[in-house]
Amino acid sequence: MAWLQNKFEKNFLITTVDYVFNWARKSAVWPMTFGLACCAIEMMATGASRFDMDRFGAGAFRATPRQADLMIVAGTVNFKMASRVRRLYNQMPDPKFVIAMGACTCGGGPYYKYGYNVVKGVDLVVPVDVYVPGCPPPPESLLNGLLLLQEQIKHFKRTGQRAAANEKVD
Repeated sequence: MAWLQNKFEKNFLITTVDYVFNWARKSAVWPMTFGLACCAIEMMATGASRFDMDRFGAGAFRATPRQADLMIVAGTVNFKMASRVRRLYNQMPDPKFVIAMGACTCGGGPYYKYGYNVVKGVDLVVPVDVYVPGCPPPPESLLNGLLLLQEQIKHFKRTGQRAAANEKVD
């Protein structure tokens, strides 16, 4: 047994289960393809080769909510679409995240004032984790929103609860 002595001291790694799970969650975010208007073109450009969301672990866009854990709502949400957005959100497995992309998604945009059918922000339909403002926001903004979401995912608890809103993100 002398050959086993002093062999394992340098190879031990001590961490928490939360850290390992959150690292895996943030490194493999699978967004769902859900574009409603002109912001969807910028979302598609972000997934293309020039901006390459794959290097952040979020390049595998899924066509079904059952395989996705991130919903990027890009475009104007009408009252007619609001129920469909909610249904797709409910079909996603936990933990699930939402990025609101564009001025129309975040607050209704210019259509809310004169349009009777526009929802004033998708946060009235589903809980939003990260807002990406702009009309339309460039792909760099969506990548920044993805990085902010990954920072939030780092602070998840094992039960799937989000970190408190007033808690500082490292």
